[in-house]
Amino acid sequence: MHDAAGKLTYAGFTRVIAAIVIGNGFITYDFTIYSLSAAMIGKLFFPSSSPVSSLLLSLATFGAGFVMRPLGAIAIGHISDSRSRKAGIGVALTLMTISTWMIACMPTYASIGPAATILIVVARLMQGLAAGGEIGPASTLLMESIGYERRCFIVSWRGASQGMAALVAALIAASTTALLSPMTMQGWGWRIPFALGGLIGPVGWYLRRRLPAGSDQPRRKFMPGQLFAEHGRPLVYGILMMAAPSASFYVTVFYMPSYLVQSLHWPAAISLVTACLSGLVILVVTPLVASVADRHASRKTLQYLTLVASLLATYPVFWALTHGVGHVAALGIIAVYVAFSLNNAGASSVLMLEALPRHRRAAGLSVTYSVGVVIFGGFSPFLVTWLIHVTGDVMMPAWYLIAATVITLFALNRFPENIGARVLSHQNRAC
Repeated sequence: MHDAAGKLTYAGFTRVIAAIVIGNGFITYDFTIYSLSAAMIGKLFFPSSSPVSSLLLSLATFGAGFVMRPLGAIAIGHISDSRSRKAGIGVALTLMTISTWMIACMPTYASIGPAATILIVVARLMQGLAAGGEIGPASTLLMESIGYERRCFIVSWRGASQGMAALVAALIAASTTALLSPMTMQGWGWRIPFALGGLIGPVGWYLRRRLPAGSDQPRRKFMPGQLFAEHGRPLVYGILMMAAPSASFYVTVFYMPSYLVQSLHWPAAISLVTACLSGLVILVVTPLVASVADRHASRKTLQYLTLVASLLATYPVFWALTHGVGHVAALGIIAVYVAFSLNNAGASSVLMLEALPRHRRAAGLSVTYSVGVVIFGGFSPFLVTWLIHVTGDVMMPAWYLIAATVITLFALNRFPENIGARVLSHQNRAC
Protein backbone atom coordinates (compact mmCIF):
# COMPACT_ATOMS: atom_id res chain seq x y z
CA MET A 1 0.00 0.00 0.00
CA HIS A 2 3.05 2.28 0.32
CA ASP A 3 5.79 3.06 -2.18
CA ALA A 4 9.56 2.94 -1.59
CA ALA A 5 9.47 6.40 -0.04
CA GLY A 6 6.84 5.31 2.47
CA LYS A 7 4.08 7.34 0.84
CA LEU A 8 0.59 5.96 0.36
CA THR A 9 0.08 4.69 -3.21
CA TYR A 10 -3.12 5.42 -5.15
CA ALA A 11 -4.34 1.85 -4.60
CA GLY A 12 -3.53 2.09 -0.91
CA PHE A 13 -5.17 5.51 -0.72
CA THR A 14 -8.46 4.23 -2.15
CA ARG A 15 -8.35 1.06 -0.07
CA VAL A 16 -7.97 2.96 3.19
CA ILE A 17 -10.79 5.34 2.26
CA ALA A 18 -13.09 2.47 1.23
CA ALA A 19 -12.47 0.56 4.47
CA ILE A 20 -13.18 3.60 6.63
CA VAL A 21 -16.15 4.78 4.59
CA ILE A 22 -17.94 1.41 4.70
CA GLY A 23 -17.49 1.02 8.46
CA ASN A 24 -18.19 4.59 9.51
CA GLY A 25 -21.06 4.80 7.05
CA PHE A 26 -22.54 1.62 8.53
CA ILE A 27 -22.71 3.27 11.94
CA THR A 28 -24.39 6.40 10.58
CA TYR A 29 -26.76 4.26 8.50
CA ASP A 30 -28.07 2.49 11.61
CA PHE A 31 -28.59 5.74 13.50
CA THR A 32 -30.38 7.24 10.49
CA ILE A 33 -32.66 4.24 10.01
CA TYR A 34 -33.63 4.26 13.68
CA SER A 35 -34.42 7.96 13.51
CA LEU A 36 -36.50 7.60 10.34
CA SER A 37 -38.33 4.64 11.93
CA ALA A 38 -38.86 6.42 15.26
CA ALA A 39 -42.65 6.73 14.95
CA MET A 40 -43.06 3.06 14.00
CA ILE A 41 -40.68 1.84 16.72
CA GLY A 42 -42.55 4.00 19.23
CA LYS A 43 -45.80 2.19 18.45
CA LEU A 44 -44.26 -1.29 18.50
CA PHE A 45 -41.91 -1.07 21.48
CA PHE A 46 -43.21 1.87 23.55
CA PRO A 47 -47.01 1.54 23.38
CA SER A 48 -48.91 4.47 24.86
CA SER A 49 -52.36 6.00 24.61
CA SER A 50 -50.73 9.15 23.24
CA PRO A 51 -48.88 9.00 19.87
CA VAL A 52 -46.73 11.95 21.03
CA SER A 53 -45.67 10.04 24.15
CA SER A 54 -44.71 6.96 22.09
CA LEU A 55 -42.67 9.13 19.72
CA LEU A 56 -40.94 10.92 22.61
CA LEU A 57 -40.04 7.60 24.27
CA SER A 58 -38.66 6.30 20.97
CA LEU A 59 -36.63 9.50 20.47
CA ALA A 60 -35.41 9.30 24.07
CA THR A 61 -34.12 5.79 23.34
CA PHE A 62 -32.45 7.18 20.21
CA GLY A 63 -30.75 9.71 22.49
CA ALA A 64 -29.86 7.05 25.05
CA GLY A 65 -27.47 5.53 22.54
CA PHE A 66 -25.52 8.77 22.70
CA VAL A 67 -25.08 8.53 26.47
CA MET A 68 -22.86 5.49 25.88
CA ARG A 69 -20.71 7.24 23.30
CA PRO A 70 -18.22 8.75 25.76
CA LEU A 71 -17.68 5.32 27.36
CA GLY A 72 -17.10 3.79 23.93
CA ALA A 73 -14.81 6.69 23.07
CA ILE A 74 -12.62 6.04 26.10
CA ALA A 75 -12.56 2.24 25.88
CA ILE A 76 -12.19 1.77 22.12
CA GLY A 77 -10.07 4.90 21.73
CA HIS A 78 -7.64 3.51 24.29
CA ILE A 79 -7.47 0.21 22.40
CA SER A 80 -6.61 2.15 19.26
CA ASP A 81 -3.96 4.27 21.00
CA SER A 82 -2.38 1.40 22.94
CA ARG A 83 -2.60 -1.42 20.35
CA SER A 84 -3.38 -0.25 16.82
CA ARG A 85 -5.90 1.88 14.90
CA LYS A 86 -7.02 -1.28 13.11
CA ALA A 87 -7.86 -3.04 16.39
CA GLY A 88 -10.00 -0.12 17.55
CA ILE A 89 -12.14 0.09 14.44
CA GLY A 90 -12.51 -3.70 14.48
CA VAL A 91 -14.09 -3.66 17.94
CA ALA A 92 -16.44 -0.84 16.95
CA LEU A 93 -17.61 -2.65 13.81
CA THR A 94 -18.27 -5.88 15.73
CA LEU A 95 -20.45 -4.13 18.31
CA MET A 96 -22.44 -2.31 15.65
CA THR A 97 -23.08 -5.48 13.63
CA ILE A 98 -24.37 -7.41 16.64
CA SER A 99 -26.65 -4.59 17.82
CA THR A 100 -28.08 -4.02 14.33
CA TRP A 101 -29.09 -7.66 13.98
CA MET A 102 -30.63 -7.50 17.46
CA ILE A 103 -32.97 -4.72 16.34
CA ALA A 104 -33.74 -6.41 13.01
CA CYS A 105 -34.81 -9.63 14.75
CA MET A 106 -36.35 -8.14 17.92
CA PRO A 107 -39.84 -9.39 18.95
CA THR A 108 -42.22 -6.50 19.61
CA TYR A 109 -43.94 -5.47 22.85
CA ALA A 110 -47.07 -7.31 21.74
CA SER A 111 -45.06 -10.58 21.61
CA ILE A 112 -42.86 -10.52 24.72
CA GLY A 113 -44.05 -7.51 26.69
CA PRO A 114 -41.65 -5.19 28.55
CA ALA A 115 -38.68 -7.41 27.62
CA ALA A 116 -38.92 -6.01 24.09
CA THR A 117 -38.56 -2.48 25.39
CA ILE A 118 -35.55 -3.45 27.52
CA LEU A 119 -33.82 -5.33 24.71
CA ILE A 120 -34.19 -2.55 22.17
CA VAL A 121 -32.72 -0.10 24.68
CA VAL A 122 -29.79 -2.52 25.20
CA ALA A 123 -29.25 -2.69 21.44
CA ARG A 124 -29.24 1.10 21.23
CA LEU A 125 -26.71 1.32 24.05
CA MET A 126 -24.43 -1.11 22.19
CA GLN A 127 -24.74 1.03 19.08
CA GLY A 128 -23.75 4.02 21.16
CA LEU A 129 -20.62 2.26 22.39
CA ALA A 130 -19.65 1.39 18.83
CA ALA A 131 -20.33 4.86 17.45
CA GLY A 132 -18.38 6.53 20.26
CA GLY A 133 -15.32 4.38 19.60
CA GLU A 134 -15.33 4.53 15.79
CA ILE A 135 -14.79 8.21 15.06
CA GLY A 136 -11.39 8.71 16.71
CA PRO A 137 -9.57 5.62 15.38
CA ALA A 138 -11.09 6.01 11.89
CA SER A 139 -10.15 9.70 11.59
CA THR A 140 -6.69 9.12 13.08
CA LEU A 141 -5.95 6.24 10.73
CA LEU A 142 -6.94 8.39 7.75
CA MET A 143 -4.87 11.38 8.87
CA GLU A 144 -1.76 9.33 9.63
CA SER A 145 -1.93 7.73 6.18
CA ILE A 146 -0.90 10.90 4.34
CA GLY A 147 1.17 14.09 4.61
CA TYR A 148 0.15 17.59 5.72
CA GLU A 149 -0.83 18.75 2.25
CA ARG A 150 -3.85 16.41 1.89
CA ARG A 151 -4.91 15.70 5.45
CA CYS A 152 -8.21 17.59 5.38
CA PHE A 153 -9.24 15.89 2.15
CA ILE A 154 -8.60 12.31 3.25
CA VAL A 155 -10.12 12.80 6.72
CA SER A 156 -13.17 14.45 5.14
CA TRP A 157 -14.19 11.08 3.72
CA ARG A 158 -15.12 10.00 7.23
CA GLY A 159 -17.64 12.86 7.27
CA ALA A 160 -18.66 12.23 3.65
CA SER A 161 -19.42 8.62 4.57
CA GLN A 162 -22.06 9.91 6.96
CA GLY A 163 -23.73 11.71 4.09
CA MET A 164 -23.55 8.60 1.92
CA ALA A 165 -25.06 6.50 4.72
CA ALA A 166 -27.86 9.00 5.34
CA LEU A 167 -28.63 9.01 1.60
CA VAL A 168 -28.76 5.20 1.37
CA ALA A 169 -30.79 4.90 4.58
CA ALA A 170 -33.31 7.49 3.45
CA LEU A 171 -33.64 5.87 0.01
CA ILE A 172 -34.28 2.47 1.56
CA ALA A 173 -36.77 3.91 4.07
CA ALA A 174 -38.57 5.83 1.29
CA SER A 175 -38.68 2.74 -0.94
CA THR A 176 -40.09 0.44 1.71
CA THR A 177 -42.65 3.08 2.72
CA ALA A 178 -43.74 3.54 -0.91
CA LEU A 179 -43.84 -0.16 -1.85
CA LEU A 180 -45.39 -1.66 1.28
CA SER A 181 -48.75 -0.96 2.86
CA PRO A 182 -48.91 0.65 6.33
CA MET A 183 -50.09 -2.68 7.78
CA THR A 184 -47.20 -4.57 6.20
CA MET A 185 -44.71 -1.95 7.37
CA GLN A 186 -45.96 -2.28 10.93
CA GLY A 187 -45.94 -6.08 10.70
CA TRP A 188 -42.48 -6.76 9.30
CA GLY A 189 -41.53 -4.17 6.70
CA TRP A 190 -39.81 -1.89 9.24
CA ARG A 191 -37.23 -4.65 9.80
CA ILE A 192 -35.98 -4.62 6.18
CA PRO A 193 -33.71 -1.54 6.48
CA PHE A 194 -32.10 -2.92 9.66
CA ALA A 195 -31.54 -6.36 8.08
CA LEU A 196 -29.93 -4.74 5.02
CA GLY A 197 -27.73 -2.72 7.36
CA GLY A 198 -26.66 -5.89 9.13
CA LEU A 199 -25.31 -7.21 5.83
CA ILE A 200 -22.89 -4.27 5.62
CA GLY A 201 -20.99 -5.55 8.66
CA PRO A 202 -19.28 -8.52 6.94
CA VAL A 203 -18.31 -6.30 3.98
CA GLY A 204 -16.71 -3.84 6.39
CA TRP A 205 -14.88 -6.68 8.12
CA TYR A 206 -13.45 -7.91 4.81
CA LEU A 207 -12.21 -4.47 3.78
CA ARG A 208 -10.75 -3.62 7.16
CA ARG A 209 -8.93 -6.93 7.53
CA ARG A 210 -6.96 -6.01 4.39
CA LEU A 211 -5.68 -2.81 5.96
CA PRO A 212 -2.10 -2.87 7.24
CA ALA A 213 -1.90 -3.35 10.99
CA GLY A 214 0.39 -0.35 11.27
CA SER A 215 3.06 0.06 13.87
CA ASP A 216 2.08 -1.09 17.34
CA GLN A 217 1.46 1.72 19.75
CA PRO A 218 3.50 1.78 22.97
CA ARG A 219 1.38 0.45 25.81
CA ARG A 220 0.73 3.19 28.35
CA LYS A 221 -1.25 3.24 31.55
CA PHE A 222 -4.36 5.25 30.83
CA MET A 223 -6.96 6.92 33.03
CA PRO A 224 -9.79 9.05 31.58
CA GLY A 225 -8.99 11.92 33.92
CA GLN A 226 -5.43 11.89 32.61
CA LEU A 227 -6.65 12.85 29.15
CA PHE A 228 -8.31 16.05 30.40
CA ALA A 229 -5.51 16.81 32.84
CA GLU A 230 -2.91 16.74 30.06
CA HIS A 231 -4.98 18.18 27.18
CA GLY A 232 -7.83 20.04 28.84
CA ARG A 233 -7.93 23.11 26.61
CA PRO A 234 -8.17 21.40 23.20
CA LEU A 235 -10.65 18.85 24.58
CA VAL A 236 -12.99 21.42 26.18
CA TYR A 237 -12.97 23.77 23.20
CA GLY A 238 -13.17 20.79 20.85
CA ILE A 239 -16.35 19.63 22.59
CA LEU A 240 -17.84 23.11 22.21
CA MET A 241 -16.81 23.16 18.55
CA MET A 242 -19.05 20.14 18.03
CA ALA A 243 -22.17 22.20 18.84
CA ALA A 244 -22.96 23.42 15.31
CA PRO A 245 -22.09 20.28 13.30
CA SER A 246 -23.85 17.98 15.78
CA ALA A 247 -26.99 20.08 16.02
CA SER A 248 -27.09 20.66 12.25
CA PHE A 249 -26.62 16.99 11.37
CA TYR A 250 -29.17 15.60 13.77
CA VAL A 251 -31.74 18.30 13.10
CA THR A 252 -31.45 18.55 9.30
CA VAL A 253 -30.85 14.86 8.52
CA PHE A 254 -32.44 12.86 11.36
CA TYR A 255 -35.17 15.14 12.68
CA MET A 256 -36.20 17.08 9.56
CA PRO A 257 -38.50 14.37 8.07
CA SER A 258 -40.46 14.08 11.35
CA TYR A 259 -40.53 17.88 11.69
CA LEU A 260 -41.91 18.38 8.18
CA VAL A 261 -44.61 15.74 8.69
CA GLN A 262 -45.73 16.46 12.24
CA SER A 263 -45.18 20.22 12.55
CA LEU A 264 -45.54 21.42 8.94
CA HIS A 265 -47.86 18.62 7.69
CA TRP A 266 -45.83 17.56 4.67
CA PRO A 267 -46.57 14.20 2.98
CA ALA A 268 -44.34 11.48 4.49
CA ALA A 269 -42.88 10.38 1.13
CA ILE A 270 -41.78 13.92 0.22
CA SER A 271 -40.31 14.57 3.66
CA LEU A 272 -38.01 11.55 3.28
CA VAL A 273 -36.62 13.14 0.12
CA THR A 274 -35.07 15.84 2.33
CA ALA A 275 -32.95 13.22 4.13
CA CYS A 276 -31.85 11.79 0.76
CA LEU A 277 -30.98 15.25 -0.52
CA SER A 278 -29.12 16.20 2.65
CA GLY A 279 -27.07 13.02 2.51
CA LEU A 280 -26.17 13.61 -1.13
CA VAL A 281 -25.09 17.20 -0.44
CA ILE A 282 -22.88 16.11 2.48
CA LEU A 283 -21.30 13.34 0.37
CA VAL A 284 -20.43 15.69 -2.49
CA VAL A 285 -19.63 18.97 -0.72
CA THR A 286 -17.54 17.72 2.23
CA PRO A 287 -14.52 16.48 0.23
CA LEU A 288 -14.66 19.52 -2.07
CA VAL A 289 -14.54 21.96 0.83
CA ALA A 290 -11.79 19.90 2.50
CA SER A 291 -9.62 20.05 -0.62
CA VAL A 292 -9.92 23.85 -0.51
CA ALA A 293 -9.13 23.86 3.23
CA ASP A 294 -5.87 22.00 2.51
CA ARG A 295 -4.70 25.02 0.51
CA HIS A 296 -4.72 27.22 3.62
CA ALA A 297 -2.02 27.09 6.29
CA SER A 298 -4.65 27.53 9.01
CA ARG A 299 -7.36 24.90 9.48
CA LYS A 300 -9.67 27.64 10.79
CA THR A 301 -9.96 29.97 7.79
CA LEU A 302 -12.64 28.16 5.80
CA GLN A 303 -14.49 27.08 8.95
CA TYR A 304 -15.06 30.72 9.91
CA LEU A 305 -16.51 31.51 6.48
CA THR A 306 -18.92 28.58 6.34
CA LEU A 307 -20.06 28.93 9.96
CA VAL A 308 -20.91 32.60 9.49
CA ALA A 309 -22.77 31.78 6.26
CA SER A 310 -24.71 29.07 8.08
CA LEU A 311 -25.53 31.42 10.96
CA LEU A 312 -26.89 34.08 8.60
CA ALA A 313 -28.96 31.54 6.65
CA THR A 314 -30.63 29.67 9.53
CA TYR A 315 -33.52 31.99 10.35
CA PRO A 316 -34.48 32.73 6.70
CA VAL A 317 -34.44 29.00 5.90
CA PHE A 318 -36.86 28.01 8.65
CA TRP A 319 -38.99 31.11 8.09
CA ALA A 320 -39.45 30.05 4.47
CA LEU A 321 -40.27 26.45 5.47
CA THR A 322 -42.85 27.52 8.06
CA HIS A 323 -44.51 30.07 5.77
CA GLY A 324 -45.65 27.68 3.10
CA VAL A 325 -42.93 27.80 0.44
CA GLY A 326 -43.51 25.15 -2.22
CA HIS A 327 -42.02 21.68 -1.86
CA VAL A 328 -39.53 22.03 -4.73
CA ALA A 329 -38.32 25.41 -3.50
CA ALA A 330 -38.12 24.06 0.05
CA LEU A 331 -35.91 21.16 -1.06
CA GLY A 332 -33.57 23.61 -2.78
CA ILE A 333 -33.43 25.81 0.33
CA ILE A 334 -32.65 22.83 2.57
CA ALA A 335 -29.91 21.63 0.18
CA VAL A 336 -28.18 25.02 0.21
CA TYR A 337 -28.42 25.23 4.00
CA VAL A 338 -26.90 21.75 4.44
CA ALA A 339 -24.08 22.70 2.06
CA PHE A 340 -23.23 25.68 4.31
CA SER A 341 -23.69 24.01 7.68
CA LEU A 342 -22.28 20.49 7.20
CA ASN A 343 -19.06 20.73 5.20
CA ASN A 344 -16.22 21.09 7.73
CA ALA A 345 -15.71 17.47 8.82
CA GLY A 346 -12.22 17.40 7.30
CA ALA A 347 -10.78 20.68 8.58
CA SER A 348 -12.37 20.50 12.04
CA SER A 349 -11.29 16.90 12.70
CA VAL A 350 -7.73 17.54 11.51
CA LEU A 351 -7.52 20.70 13.61
CA MET A 352 -8.45 18.67 16.71
CA LEU A 353 -6.15 15.75 15.88
CA GLU A 354 -3.15 17.97 15.26
CA ALA A 355 -3.60 19.53 18.70
CA LEU A 356 -3.03 16.11 20.36
CA PRO A 357 0.08 13.89 20.60
CA ARG A 358 0.05 10.66 18.60
CA HIS A 359 -0.58 8.42 21.62
CA ARG A 360 -3.72 10.38 22.59
CA ARG A 361 -5.23 11.16 19.17
CA ALA A 362 -7.79 8.37 18.83
CA ALA A 363 -9.10 8.58 22.39
CA GLY A 364 -8.93 12.39 22.38
CA LEU A 365 -10.94 12.88 19.21
CA SER A 366 -13.40 10.13 20.18
CA VAL A 367 -14.08 11.78 23.54
CA THR A 368 -14.33 15.24 22.00
CA TYR A 369 -16.72 14.08 19.29
CA SER A 370 -18.81 11.83 21.53
CA VAL A 371 -19.30 14.26 24.41
CA GLY A 372 -20.07 17.07 21.96
CA VAL A 373 -22.65 14.95 20.16
CA VAL A 374 -24.27 13.89 23.45
CA ILE A 375 -24.61 17.49 24.62
CA PHE A 376 -25.64 19.16 21.38
CA GLY A 377 -26.81 16.48 18.93
CA GLY A 378 -28.12 13.20 20.25
CA PHE A 379 -31.05 14.56 22.22
CA SER A 380 -31.78 17.45 19.84
CA PRO A 381 -34.67 15.64 18.07
CA PHE A 382 -36.25 14.91 21.48
CA LEU A 383 -35.57 18.42 22.80
CA VAL A 384 -36.84 20.25 19.72
CA THR A 385 -39.97 18.04 19.54
CA TRP A 386 -40.70 18.73 23.21
CA LEU A 387 -40.11 22.48 22.85
CA ILE A 388 -42.46 22.71 19.87
CA HIS A 389 -45.08 20.71 21.78
CA VAL A 390 -44.79 22.96 24.84
CA THR A 391 -44.48 26.37 23.16
CA GLY A 392 -46.28 25.80 19.88
CA ASP A 393 -43.45 27.66 18.12
CA VAL A 394 -42.44 25.77 14.95
CA MET A 395 -39.35 27.99 14.64
CA MET A 396 -37.69 26.20 17.58
CA PRO A 397 -35.23 24.30 15.35
CA ALA A 398 -33.91 27.62 14.01
CA TRP A 399 -33.29 29.07 17.49
CA TYR A 400 -31.54 25.86 18.54
CA LEU A 401 -29.25 25.86 15.49
CA ILE A 402 -28.42 29.57 15.84
CA ALA A 403 -27.37 29.07 19.47
CA ALA A 404 -25.24 26.04 18.53
CA THR A 405 -23.47 27.94 15.73
CA VAL A 406 -22.60 30.85 18.04
CA ILE A 407 -21.06 28.38 20.53
CA THR A 408 -18.96 26.77 17.79
CA LEU A 409 -17.68 30.11 16.52
CA PHE A 410 -16.61 31.07 20.03
CA ALA A 411 -14.84 27.73 20.59
CA LEU A 412 -13.14 27.82 17.17
CA ASN A 413 -11.71 31.22 17.99
CA ARG A 414 -10.25 29.95 21.28
CA PHE A 415 -9.05 26.56 20.04
CA PRO A 416 -5.22 26.26 20.13
CA GLU A 417 -3.59 25.79 16.75
CA ASN A 418 0.06 25.22 15.90
CA ILE A 419 0.48 25.96 12.21
CA GLY A 420 4.29 26.05 12.04
CA ALA A 421 4.75 22.67 10.33
CA ARG A 422 1.95 23.38 7.86
CA VAL A 423 3.36 26.82 6.96
CA LEU A 424 6.69 25.11 6.15
CA SER A 425 4.84 22.48 4.09
CA HIS A 426 2.98 25.16 2.12
CA GLN A 427 6.20 27.10 1.53
CA ASN A 428 7.96 23.98 0.26
CA ARG A 429 5.05 23.18 -2.05
CA ALA A 430 5.08 26.73 -3.39
CA CYS A 431 8.77 26.42 -4.17
